[in-house]
Amino acid sequence: MPYKPQSEPGKAVYQPDVQIAQLGEKIGDPVVAADFPDHILRFRNDRWDQSVGLDNLNEQEWINHFGKFQPLADNLDPPLALRYHGHQFRNYNPEIGDGRGFLFAQLRDHEQRLMDLGTKGSGTTPWSRTGDGRLTLKGAVREILATEMLEALGVNTSKTFSVVETGEKLSRGDEPSPTRSAVMTRLSHSHIRIGAFQRIAYEKNEELMRQLVSYCLEYYYGGAQTDNPATELFAKVAQEVAKLAGAYMTAGFVHGVLNTDNINVTGESFDYGPWRFTPFWEPGFTAAYFDHEGLYCFGRQPEALHWNLAQFASTLRLISNSDPLVATLEAFPKAYGTAFTEHFCWRLGIETEGFEKDRNLVVAAEKGLAEKTIQIDQFFFDWGKAENLARSEQDSAEFGEFHALIADRTRTREPVSSYWQKPTPCSMHIEEVESIWASIADDDNWTPLTEKINDVRDMGAALRNG
Repeated sequence: MPYKPQSEPGKAVYQPDVQIAQLGEKIGDPVVAADFPDHILRFRNDRWDQSVGLDNLNEQEWINHFGKFQPLADNLDPPLALRYHGHQFRNYNPEIGDGRGFLFAQLRDHEQRLMDLGTKGSGTTPWSRTGDGRLTLKGAVREILATEMLEALGVNTSKTFSVVETGEKLSRGDEPSPTRSAVMTRLSHSHIRIGAFQRIAYEKNEELMRQLVSYCLEYYYGGAQTDNPATELFAKVAQEVAKLAGAYMTAGFVHGVLNTDNINVTGESFDYGPWRFTPFWEPGFTAAYFDHEGLYCFGRQPEALHWNLAQFASTLRLISNSDPLVATLEAFPKAYGTAFTEHFCWRLGIETEGFEKDRNLVVAAEKGLAEKTIQIDQFFFDWGKAENLARSEQDSAEFGEFHALIADRTRTREPVSSYWQKPTPCSMHIEEVESIWASIADDDNWTPLTEKINDVRDMGAALRNG
């Protein structure tokens, strides 16, 4: 069936629904937010605040909740820094958890999904180790840009909900210091990571493992449908992670740090650090300067996510037989391939015709893109606005096979939006990101950021609606 992006935000009333407490004190630790010297509202997500009934807050009320972290009505008080372990670049670390963030609130959205509001840069927690628990303003701006672009490209992603500049000067080894600081809030459909299961397995706590499996099925997948909830949950998570892998590849996105503590149980992408979009179809393109072996490079992301699922499966062996878990792992490559080709067709704006035909089309496109005569965004832009899919005037040696295969495809959308009339496509390459940040850092000029967000949202609307 054709790929469908995540739903659009809709109007809702505020519905607090704190469910995390049922998992008990071993899932997280109560914490207190840092007391910041200043609070300047820099970003408020005016698309998604309505979806959880918080669009009626005035600026001061917003700052009170998302800068000073006064509890929302009938919600978490105090917030919780969640506990988890994780494989970081495939090395197991039992000493991590929410080190500079916490789960601030749980509430229902316009589709009655249970949503989490979590923070980044809100101060130290029991899991901060030697860190200061803070976030640079540049890091917050980069997360705004990542989430907005990924949402527009149909990737299941957390939403940057709020950014408040906090007036502190931070020292960081990987950027000019001192630098400005911020606290960010993200809206996510789940705050539960694979790493949470790893911690429970490490502690051999069967009761808590069963509770967490039941919680995830109930609140993210509509409840258990079989008498083997652990394998049921694993199959559902694997399917969503396969979709995420396919969407990353179509978007040309490189997350950079696909550790097990950065993968959650709804397959929703989140926690953006050294991310980049690769301009060209370059499998070895790496985002993180510290990823010396290219473990999480562009072309290896499906493999990395598959490996992370294997670690998840190993935790569930605490309460489940291995055979059905292994069967799901073995089915992942096909699930990924299907998700990738469906998402590729979605971005092209054409109907799917079954996996085999779609795969042949995508492989032909990859061969052409690998020649690096055209950037990824330009490729999809040109075909998205093409009046004639059977065009011959733009045939080229590297795309000859692709042109022949797409010629008889049926469009799923007509390019009627003004976006398709622009001279160049919307993109999010590192030079653009650095330019936007330079305007803020040098001149406190936020206009380029606002303009970029508007351009990205315009592209997203065109991809969804034509």
